[in-house]
Amino acid sequence: MLTSSSCPSPPHPGVRRIERKLYAYAGFEDFVLLYPVYALLFAEHGLSTAEISLLFSLWSLTGLVLEVPSGVWADAVSRRLMVTAGPLLSAAGFALWVLTPSYVAFAAGFVLWGVGGALRSGAMEALVHDELERLGAASRYARVMGRAAAVSMVATATATAAAAPAFALGGHGLLGAASVVACLLCAAVGARLPEHRAPAAVTSGRGAYAATLRAGLAEVRGRRPVRRALMLSIVLTSVWGALDEYVPLLAAATGVGTATVPLLVLVVWIGVTVGSLLVGPGERLSARGLGAAVAVAEGALAAGALSGRAAGFVLVGFGFLVLQLADILADARLQESITGPSRATVTSLAGLGTGAGTLVVYGAYAALSGHASHGVVFALLALPYLAVAVAVARAGRPGTSDCSDP
Repeated sequence: MLTSSSCPSPPHPGVRRIERKLYAYAGFEDFVLLYPVYALLFAEHGLSTAEISLLFSLWSLTGLVLEVPSGVWADAVSRRLMVTAGPLLSAAGFALWVLTPSYVAFAAGFVLWGVGGALRSGAMEALVHDELERLGAASRYARVMGRAAAVSMVATATATAAAAPAFALGGHGLLGAASVVACLLCAAVGARLPEHRAPAAVTSGRGAYAATLRAGLAEVRGRRPVRRALMLSIVLTSVWGALDEYVPLLAAATGVGTATVPLLVLVVWIGVTVGSLLVGPGERLSARGLGAAVAVAEGALAAGALSGRAAGFVLVGFGFLVLQLADILADARLQESITGPSRATVTSLAGLGTGAGTLVVYGAYAALSGHASHGVVFALLALPYLAVAVAVARAGRPGTSDCSDP
C-alpha cells in the first residue's frame, strides 16, 4: 500500500480501462426498467400479496444458498466467467416474466435472477482488486468501487424515471425488452474485463472446488485481520441495508402525501450516492475519525427517524451517507486483509453473513413494528452502530494515499 510519503504517478492506462469497464458494467446492471413495476406485473396476473412475498423469499433464499458456492467457483474457475454469466441469467429471468407470465414463470425468473446475483457477488470485487493490484494500483480499490456504486444508484434512478413513459409507450413488454437488453450489454462488458491470474492462484484438477473452499475457510480461521474485517463488513452492511427497505414506510409515517413520499426517499438515495463519491476523502480519516463519523451517523439516523417530520429526512440521508461510506471502506479493508488465492470465496462469506444478518433485521423490524412506530423502530435498530463505531475506532485503518486522485 502507498503511504503519504509516496505519492503515485499517473495510473497505468490499464487502470483507467478497468475503471471504465467497471462503471459501464455497474450502469447496465442496474438500468432495469422492470425494477419499479414488477410487483405490479405480478399483481395484474392475479398474484396475492402473500404469493408475491413468497417470490421475494425465494429470490433471497436462492442468493443465500449459492453465495458461497459461487464464490468458490469463481476462484476455482474464472471470476470473469461469473460476472459475465450472471447478467445473462438475469436477462433470461426477466424475459420469462414478460413472455410467459404465470406464477411458475415468475418463480423461475426469481431463481434465475438470484443465481445471477450470486454469481456476480464476490467475483467482481475479487476480480477488480486483483487486477488493480497487478497494476500497482490496489490503493485505488475503495474509490473505484465507491464510484461504481454511485453509477449503479444513478442508473437505478434513471431507470425508475424512464419506466413510466416507457410503460405508457409499450407496456410491460417494452420494459422487459429494455431490461433484457441492459443485462445483455452488462454481460458483454463483463466479458471484456481483464483477468490475469498467476498459475498458483488457480486451483486445477480434480477436487479444485473443495481445495479452494478449504483455502478460503483456512484464511478466515487462521488470520485475525481477515476475521475482524469480515465481521465488521457484515454488521455494517446488513443493518442499514435492511433499514433501507423501510424508508418509504418511514416517509409515509411523517404524514406527508403519497406523492411526496418518493421525494423523501430521494433525499436518502442522494445521501447514499454522495457517500459513495466521498470514499477518497474518507480514506484519509483516521480510525478514530471514521469511528466518530459512524457514531454521529447513528445519532443522525435516530434523531431524524424520531422527529416524525419530513425535515428529519435530511438527518436520515446524512446517516445513510456516512454508513455507505463506511461500508465501502470496510469492503476495502476486507480485500486488503486477504492474502490467499480464495479472495472471491472469502468475499462471498461476507455476502452470506450480510444476507443472514439482513434477514435477522427484517425479523426484528417485523416484531418491533407491532409495538412501536416506524421512527422508534428505526432508532432502536440503529443502536448497533454505536458498537460498530467503537470497533471501527479500534480497528485501525488500511494504509492509503494522501495524494489527490488524478
